[in-house]
Amino acid sequence: MEKENIAVGLDIGTTKIVAMIGKKNEYGKLEILGVGKSKSLGVARGVVNNITQTIQSIQHAVQEAENNSGYKIKDCVVGIAGQHIRSIQHTDYISRSNPEEVIGGNDIQLLIDQVNKLAMLPGEEIIHVLPQEFKIDGQAEIKEPIGMYGGRLESSFHVVVGQASSIRNVGRCIHDSGIELSGLTLEPLASSDAVLSQEEKEAGVALIDIGGGTTDLAIFKDGIIRHTAVIPFGGNVITDDIKEGCSIIEKQAELLKVKFGSAWPGENKENEIVSIPGLRGREPKEISLKNLSKIIHARVVEIIEQVYVEIKAYGHEDPRKKLIAGIVLTGGGSQLQHIKQLVEYITGMDTRIGYPNEHLAGNSSEEISSPLYATAVGLVMNSIENKTQSAVRIDQAQAPEMPVYKAPVMETNEVVQAEIESDEITKAETKDKSTETQIRRSFFDKYVDKIKDFLDNAE
Repeated sequence: MEKENIAVGLDIGTTKIVAMIGKKNEYGKLEILGVGKSKSLGVARGVVNNITQTIQSIQHAVQEAENNSGYKIKDCVVGIAGQHIRSIQHTDYISRSNPEEVIGGNDIQLLIDQVNKLAMLPGEEIIHVLPQEFKIDGQAEIKEPIGMYGGRLESSFHVVVGQASSIRNVGRCIHDSGIELSGLTLEPLASSDAVLSQEEKEAGVALIDIGGGTTDLAIFKDGIIRHTAVIPFGGNVITDDIKEGCSIIEKQAELLKVKFGSAWPGENKENEIVSIPGLRGREPKEISLKNLSKIIHARVVEIIEQVYVEIKAYGHEDPRKKLIAGIVLTGGGSQLQHIKQLVEYITGMDTRIGYPNEHLAGNSSEEISSPLYATAVGLVMNSIENKTQSAVRIDQAQAPEMPVYKAPVMETNEVVQAEIESDEITKAETKDKSTETQIRRSFFDKYVDKIKDFLDNAE
């Protein structure tokens, strides 16, 4: 019986942690087998600040996903965000020793390895090296160089950089939760995989993912990632403003925001009032919905203006860089009433709310196709690309506890070794797979190995 390719994504957010188990169905769509969600304790603005609480939250979400799906999670692809993330543009080249040979995946890998050795600021580490366009012997705008001839291979890269300590802390939390780390993905990239169509990426689009602690931005043009940024504000700041402005507790502020909040104050009439129970025998509080909307509006405008500064920094006003498909809003914050109209008003760009349902199987529940789960769906799609067997059926995992982990690893290693010795042709064929998948895999392998080594040494 062929092994199922079961994928697992883990979205460690500021408000919630989501573990999602999925697989591709026969139509190539994503079938979600189980979802686990827990309140995120120990994460602030996308960065872990309490290891113990984060581990407990991860374990809770993982347990729930396993109970819902009947699968035992072994490893996962995790999303990384936080205010420490920055991106740079970089151009690099290699001179090939034999221009008479066609360019293969190994040449591109060589170029990427070269970029990975770039000197960063102290304490920073490269998370992603994303090739954009290639140049061969001066011939520009080549999207896929494999199979072409040339002596000098040049490429522009989008390099995403983050704080090494923050990345290691995430790795530590996952490791201590009893799960292996199979890959790291920048959260706005995962969200964009889930909610953007290829046509939008070609035309030019800005994805704004409004989470609890951060607002993530990813800009695409001509099908290529052009700019990424993480803004350290999100829905939680709006809740804090309501709490302060109305003198109520956080729980009530969050409920008010979700149930009655609007980003457009003109919508509410002066006499619309909500009564909130007082604390421990105190009088109930009456809050005007117009005032509530004014508080929300002020903060949302600030968030959108910061994002718009980043969109302008990319060069949106240059006619050749124009984002024809406009803006796609996703994440929990995109569910705020009238936020779409406000974004259109501030930026003057067409806007829609992004749902991850395009890639999901038809029988998916309405909850999963909500913008809240866009990042988690994107991470599961990423895990599928990695082709790892990230979860096994619980009935198969019930055999003696300890050997379960080691036996399959030994077998696959032996099989791989045998294949390498016996069949060089297969090796040559797999070299020239699609550039992107190959690049992603080998980079992830190295990066994840680096984190594993670090964790093992730390113990």
